[in-house]
Amino acid sequence: MQHRIFIAINFPENIKKELMGFQSKWPELPVKWVGPENLHITLAFLGYLSDEELLEIIKITKEVAQRNNSFSINLNKICYGPPKKMPPRMVWVEGEKSTELGKLQKDLENSLFSAPTKSLKKPEARPYAPHITLGRIRQWELRQIEPEERPEVNEDISLSFEVNSIEVMESELKRGGAEYTILESCPLKI
Repeated sequence: MQHRIFIAINFPENIKKELMGFQSKWPELPVKWVGPENLHITLAFLGYLSDEELLEIIKITKEVAQRNNSFSINLNKICYGPPKKMPPRMVWVEGEKSTELGKLQKDLENSLFSAPTKSLKKPEARPYAPHITLGRIRQWELRQIEPEERPEVNEDISLSFEVNSIEVMESELKRGGAEYTILESCPLKI
């Protein structure tokens, strides 16, 4: 069986609730908002894996988690994304640059992509830019709105939480959008 797999950081319920509250701020924006269960920061997207490959990925992810300490993430802005992309494709949340997050993501990437798992594709060459997708903009509808009439999405926020684990997640593509399931939670070093 094939599994569509990624590694992510999930949020505590209070952070999800705070972020969900912003979705009503731009009612005129043609957006398909993400549900609270789908809010996360992707550390690595691995694509489709077999059962055997998935077991190897879980083992590697646990080892990486045990080499990295818990840390805090500070979320500070809601804006259009990706940056400089016009018209924008998403409404997303950005956080402060974090040395710990960068180290964890690089360690995870290096460990995963040097593993003997054959079907993994090398990660994209662009630099890692963590973000949280709040909603995906319906492009056709957005193009019907004159650029100067589009709502501005540029909100300063201040939310912090402790990252104590990373999760191996499965993404199932369904008619209503992707559904995510945590397959394994891997605690970070305390």
